[in-house]
Amino acid sequence: MAVNLKQLTQSEDLLAGGHRACAGCTGSNILRQIMLTAGPDTVVGGATGCMEVVTTIFPYTAWKTSFIHSAFENCAATISGVETAFRALKKSGELPVAREKMNFIAFGGDGGTYDIGLQSLSGAMERGHNMLYVCYDNEAYMNTGIQRSSATPLGAHTSTAPAGTVKQGKEQNRKDLTKIMVAHNIPYVAQTTPFHWKDLATKVEKALACDGPAFLNILMPCTVGWHFDTAIGMEIAREAVETNFWPLFEVEDGRYTINHKPKERAPIADWMKKQGRFKHLFKPGNEHLLETSQKYVDDQWEKLLKLEAMSNG
Repeated sequence: MAVNLKQLTQSEDLLAGGHRACAGCTGSNILRQIMLTAGPDTVVGGATGCMEVVTTIFPYTAWKTSFIHSAFENCAATISGVETAFRALKKSGELPVAREKMNFIAFGGDGGTYDIGLQSLSGAMERGHNMLYVCYDNEAYMNTGIQRSSATPLGAHTSTAPAGTVKQGKEQNRKDLTKIMVAHNIPYVAQTTPFHWKDLATKVEKALACDGPAFLNILMPCTVGWHFDTAIGMEIAREAVETNFWPLFEVEDGRYTINHKPKERAPIADWMKKQGRFKHLFKPGNEHLLETSQKYVDDQWEKLLKLEAMSNG
């Protein structure tokens, strides 16, 4: 599928300006890019979280398409129900406006996806609903005070896994939710970032075109929770890919494709230095944590390379 930039720029922006996202927020950019690709014939579900709060504070909404706010834990279930209702009404001929296709997209942050909403997400994917679930992953519960989630990486400082004299941030590696979704044997799973706009748009097109459920995991650098200057959010997203912390890849019917392989991989420490949540790792005595983080990233990259080679014969 070829993404036409001119066509995208001429599409109606379905996320209105004036929403209440933080300065430098990359999440609103994610929403805008996805909706430019999806178009107006889309029903959106938003789990409680950053992007729901900043776009739908009553009585206002930034959405120019149908939007359903569901609880933290059940956005996937809500949208799966809407998709089922659409099919039922279409079959019975009761749709007020004849439509061959509608897009059904659920949005949730890592808290509402990796953790609280995992059960409803798993159920919706297993049942085979024709829907797209998008996780905007800012690696903590940013909306409620920067608490750690299972998406928070090793060593990151959060309000519930603080760096201090006893501990040095989160003590566990992040959960690999993308691979968990692959294990559901659904038609399409992918990772991307808002910096890589063409990759993102292409993956949204593929996800919406496939027959069955699809899942996108999109890294969302957060200036508030990650503690970086508001001007460099997109650069942080780009460097996450160049260090192999967040590889760009997709899995189509079980076949892995790595969409970008850095020519000269940058060390993970270079990326971490730009984020205040990791500043304690650069103090004397914490060198082992940087080494552990680098080894984890390297090991995960090697596993991904092997999965690509194996699935492509």
